Amino acid sequence: MNKLIIDVASEKIFLMIITKDDIYNITKENSKINYEKLILIINDFMNSNSLKLEDINKIYVNRGPGSFAGIRNSLSVVKAINVARKIDYYCYSLKDFKDQKHIKYEDIPNLCDKFKIKKNLIKPIYLS
Repeated sequence: MNKLIIDVASEKIFLMIITKDDIYNITKENSKINYEKLILIINDFMNSNSLKLEDINKIYVNRGPGSFAGIRNSLSVVKAINVARKIDYYCYSLKDFKDQKHIKYEDIPNLCDKFKIKKNLIKPIYLS
């Protein structure tokens, strides 16, 4: 099962792919131009690791708190992928994982299961 983690709420755009055998990740500048190109950045990242969107089984996207523009664009991209490819997504916030210290991105799928994060539900948390 291949998982894609997207975090555009933080200081950098962060993407991670978790496969059965490997973990790949990249960071990009957190800018308006990159927000608008997010799906292209995701596709390039996947292609560079010999994967396609069809190879992804679940997507995990940070819903905030963070940048309004980053969160809005990442949630829009994930929702579009869900509609087009029927890939389930989980919108998490690091605040959802109470009492967890030193959270690593590769732990997010297991933490979403542990804390019963609902799939295909969007409740963004924007910073004002």
